[in-house]
Amino acid sequence: MQVIKNLKVKEETYIEKLENGLTVMLIPKKDTLKKYVIWGTNFGSMDNHFKVKQDQQEIYIPDGVAHFLEHKLFEQENGTNSLDVLSGLGVDANAYTTHDHTAYLFEATSNFYEALDELMNYVQNPYFTDENVEKEKGIIGQEINMYEDDPEWQVYMNAMKLMYHVNPINIDIAGSIESISKIDKDVLYKSYNNFYDLSNMLLVVCGDINPEEMLEEVKKRITKTTNQKEVERIYDAEPEEIVEPQKTVTMEVSMPIFAIGFKDKPGKDNMVKKNIAIQILLYMLLGKSSEGYQNLYNNGDIISQPLLDYEFSKHHAHVLISGGAKNPQKVVEMLKTQIGKYKTSGLNKEHFERIKKKIYGEYVSQYNDVSNIARMFLSDYFKGINSFDYLEEYNNVTLEYLEQVLKEVFDINKMVVSIVKGV
Repeated sequence: MQVIKNLKVKEETYIEKLENGLTVMLIPKKDTLKKYVIWGTNFGSMDNHFKVKQDQQEIYIPDGVAHFLEHKLFEQENGTNSLDVLSGLGVDANAYTTHDHTAYLFEATSNFYEALDELMNYVQNPYFTDENVEKEKGIIGQEINMYEDDPEWQVYMNAMKLMYHVNPINIDIAGSIESISKIDKDVLYKSYNNFYDLSNMLLVVCGDINPEEMLEEVKKRITKTTNQKEVERIYDAEPEEIVEPQKTVTMEVSMPIFAIGFKDKPGKDNMVKKNIAIQILLYMLLGKSSEGYQNLYNNGDIISQPLLDYEFSKHHAHVLISGGAKNPQKVVEMLKTQIGKYKTSGLNKEHFERIKKKIYGEYVSQYNDVSNIARMFLSDYFKGINSFDYLEEYNNVTLEYLEQVLKEVFDINKMVVSIVKGV
């Protein structure tokens, strides 16, 4: 097994790519009571157009298939639901779908191997019928309707639609009522067979484990075979410019909410270093210690620090600032003013160093919890990143580099504003 160590947090990761194509990542965390397992596949809501390189046939699938598959995998041929089985074992189990991957997980303090049996069994043994697929459409349809009535989800999706012309990140992860109506068992099996191939998957175990012994336990539970077919995802070329700068809708909210985005372009940059720089910049612009936030807070324009994030994958990248404000437009204007000021006058070195230390502390704190560790390593893996890279790149982020990123990424011409205000 390959062993990657990081002396800064005194952690190590054992990685093994099995002959069947599955990558296994084992992260020992001594003297912890919980063990956390997450099994993910590099298949998310964006993957609706692809071809298998061996036959070159282009395949289109309806929007929402990855999420639909996530729901259906729990249902077993013997009539049981694996989520219920896992809950009966006393473990905390769940699953989720993102834009670029789907994951199945559980956290356990007891009955660990019984839970591992169940997890590895249901992920490897899909059971789809005409009847159970039709039944699921009604359940997911209710979920779609629920999110259509969720102001926070709508303000986010509108921001994506303002930024992206054709990139499928502007499509709801669950799809639409119309798109899921086109899903049948054949679509699900085709998607499963192509994207749930072991060579497209990663299994992470974190907790008080012996890596060699755990690897053998994983191997014993692999029953499916692999075709090792290489899937090529197909995306239409996304223009650099935004679609339009602003959209406001009305919904039942007690206070207006907003999402401010800056469209970036994914590329061959060091995305880890860039991510760190953007996180520092966001805190300098709108963190609780920033001049901008203090002015907004003291004037009563904002009541808490917005969520500050940089979302990226191999196929999309954007800054996102979201929260609630009495007048979101004042947040927008303050942000424009502060960005212009920083670009003209430069960044304050003392403020930069203080925020940089804060960011480092947040990275280190992630290693205190087995669930944070496992989910972080899985998500980063599908971006082509080892999570330890953040700790290693930290010292390479200089004030000069920060100012370069500020000019390149925080471009007012690529800024969008999504607002949901009260009726």
